[in-house]
Amino acid sequence: MSTIKVNRIENTSTTDGGVSIDVDGHVTIDGQQLPTAGPLSNRNLIINGAMQVAQRGTTGTQTQYGGYPTCDRWRAQLDNASQATFTKETSGGPAGFPNFFKWNVDSADASVAVASNVYLNQRLEGFDLQRLGYGTSAAKPLTISFYVKGSRTGTYVLELHNINSSRHVGQTYTIDAADTWEYKTITFPADTTGTFNDDNDESLRIKWWLQAGTNFTSGTLPTSWAAQSNVNSAVGQSINLHDTAGSNWNITGVQLEVGSKSTPFEHESYSQTLAKCQRYYFKMGPTFSMHGHTLTTGADPYKRNYFPFPVEMRDTPDCDGTSTISGGGVFSTGNPVYAGTTTFAIIATDGTAASFSTTSAFDADAEL
Repeated sequence: MSTIKVNRIENTSTTDGGVSIDVDGHVTIDGQQLPTAGPLSNRNLIINGAMQVAQRGTTGTQTQYGGYPTCDRWRAQLDNASQATFTKETSGGPAGFPNFFKWNVDSADASVAVASNVYLNQRLEGFDLQRLGYGTSAAKPLTISFYVKGSRTGTYVLELHNINSSRHVGQTYTIDAADTWEYKTITFPADTTGTFNDDNDESLRIKWWLQAGTNFTSGTLPTSWAAQSNVNSAVGQSINLHDTAGSNWNITGVQLEVGSKSTPFEHESYSQTLAKCQRYYFKMGPTFSMHGHTLTTGADPYKRNYFPFPVEMRDTPDCDGTSTISGGGVFSTGNPVYAGTTTFAIIATDGTAASFSTTSAFDADAEL
């Protein structure tokens, strides 16, 4: 058995029996590039970066404010702009990525409002960011990589916003050729000042700007971490996507990792990605059946039946559903007696029936 010893090699490249090392020290074995530093797994801080999971459906429209229209964990911010349609596309992506998120403008803005702020974002909780060491001398840089395709060529802004410390940093990238997949990689410096809370609330918001009024473009883009200021957030954004009907912007293969170098995208199984998404949002339906026989007595005459979530949710979720519970009933997680982050309940409001059942759609939302 032969052993291959790999050392970092600067400003040169070598090959040895199907093994090559590029000038940055990346190793390629039989055409497969491998990471040579940091963890070999769990590198990607982004959830659902390959746009595989879409529990809410593959198409959604939005007119104002924020929401999760299709692909899990991906939130569309649409303030002071025209309507857009969002789809999870399943063909036409770059090699290795059959799924991608598409943002399509339905109608044009007559003019871009000064308060217009339009961006796709993902929100990360503090528990997942402690490895960055922010606020200490050991803080580490972050590198984000992704595939993007758009109908509009020009300059776009990518911003990181530290919610806990009210700090942000931004960089620009360009779409050079219309309707062509392009691979982008951007490195953001470490922040030795701002910290992330060690909890399950939102700590970091990553924003791909698509349209910005002067309220967000009249300052200076902070290429190093600085106090958050709206006027500095999207300086340099040359594209206002919603000023032309039919404009579109597409993204997939998103990876955010510790360090100053990008590594190959960390593909994971569908079940792994689904479980990560279900920490924030869980859906059953459009139809399912459940049966309950649990009677309670005393001051609370209702019957209730408990069902576990597939994974523990980030926080006690808001639950919603349409039911055909015999005798009438509701879903609940709002009261710890009934449920919390691990369980939800169907509560029958008719305490005299021997049993109850439901055929219903149900979702639980604990999004950031």
